[in-house]
Amino acid sequence: MSTPTMPTRDGAARRGSAKDEILGRIRTALADIPDLPPEEDVPVPWEYGRPTRTEGVLDLFVERVEDYKARVLRCHTGEIPARIAEALHEHGAQSVVLPAGLDPAWRDAVASGGFDVREDEPHLTRGQLNETDAVVTACCVGAAESGTIMLDHRPDQGRRALTLVPDLHVCVIRADQVVSDVPEAVARLAPSVHEERLPLTWISGGSATSDIELSRVEGVHGPRTLVVVLVED
Repeated sequence: MSTPTMPTRDGAARRGSAKDEILGRIRTALADIPDLPPEEDVPVPWEYGRPTRTEGVLDLFVERVEDYKARVLRCHTGEIPARIAEALHEHGAQSVVLPAGLDPAWRDAVASGGFDVREDEPHLTRGQLNETDAVVTACCVGAAESGTIMLDHRPDQGRRALTLVPDLHVCVIRADQVVSDVPEAVARLAPSVHEERLPLTWISGGSATSDIELSRVEGVHGPRTLVVVLVED
């Protein structure tokens, strides 16, 4: 079978390509397709921010957080102060910085536990934070699927530097702050973004990294140790 030829500008003939034929067939096939934006072409039964898991969320959260070599202490509301003091003593902390808006009962537990309590008003210097052993904070939300805790740095969490420099971070999270996955958590963070509470801090375990030989190094860009107090009331 001979191959069709097409005239060129100089009057010479050139052979038609398979590409031209394929593109022509595609145009013909698409002739009756509505001209819609790609995101509207095929409806997807998905609502952003909805829960993707309704059972076992807390257990999954604990499993994923512990995968990052963090420790989880499960308790009820009345046990929070004791669990905070337990975590600080267990890791040998002597000095602790506390955000100004931290729950008074939690503050009293640290103050009465024999720790050197440091306030951040006025702000501690980087050197002073580097010499501080631990920080205790609340949080905004946690994503079970990834084991990620997110801070929006409201008064009970303090500024970002407090949660990046001390070597131990004790973070309290309530059961109703634990959601299924990251999209649902981001939806919870939306009000904080609209209020311009930035930057946000996402924490997945203690700070750790490894080189090409997989030699693990901890504490490079954040606290070496993370203890999560999960309140299940």
